Amino acid sequence: MASEGYIFELPMKVRDYEVDSEGIVNNAVYLHYLEHTRHEFCEWAGMSFREMHSKGIDPVLSKVEIEYKTPLGLGASMISKLNIARKGPLFVFIQDIYTPDGRLVVKAKVKVATLVNGQLTRGEELFKHFAKYINPEK
Repeated sequence: MASEGYIFELPMKVRDYEVDSEGIVNNAVYLHYLEHTRHEFCEWAGMSFREMHSKGIDPVLSKVEIEYKTPLGLGASMISKLNIARKGPLFVFIQDIYTPDGRLVVKAKVKVATLVNGQLTRGEELFKHFAKYINPEK
């Protein structure tokens, strides 16, 4: 399903309300694209955010690093790609967005902590479920 270096890919398209007055995607919208990709990955991997929450497990953002490389405009297609690693108690999502012809649009690293019943944990509950997808951090 995914290209080399990634375990999950999600094709998307820019919608009209996501562009600013200059006709390009607003910088904050990329955070939504990245989040949507993580949610779709979790569902694909067998545990949706809804299921996690029903079990008292809530992944929460700890840090987001994002580099904007190539702007997208209205109607543009993109492919959001994801890899996952673990660093101590944190899950580290390596997320990049590309145009269909391979130009890098956004390069991001998203760190996620895990709450269980409102308490910060070492993430073992999620690690058990996602272990087969986790790669050593680069």
